[in-house]
Amino acid sequence: MKYLVLLVVLVLAYGWWRSQRRAQMRSHTDAARQGATRPLAAPQDMVACAHCGLHVPRTEALAHGANHYCCTEHRPPHAG
Repeated sequence: MKYLVLLVVLVLAYGWWRSQRRAQMRSHTDAARQGATRPLAAPQDMVACAHCGLHVPRTEALAHGANHYCCTEHRPPHAG
């Protein structure tokens, strides 16, 4: 008789654990769906550094004339 009670308790505990796990997976899936429906950021125009060739967004590049640079170290000293 005590083994039957133990078996029932184990089955109930397993059922509760599975229901909690399913709820957690469902909430994770819903959050992933909401994240996937967010609009993506608009693509940015990229330019290559005239010194090293690294591509950086135009908004972050340091411009000097027709050339663009990725950092102040790569910008020529006469560029100011």
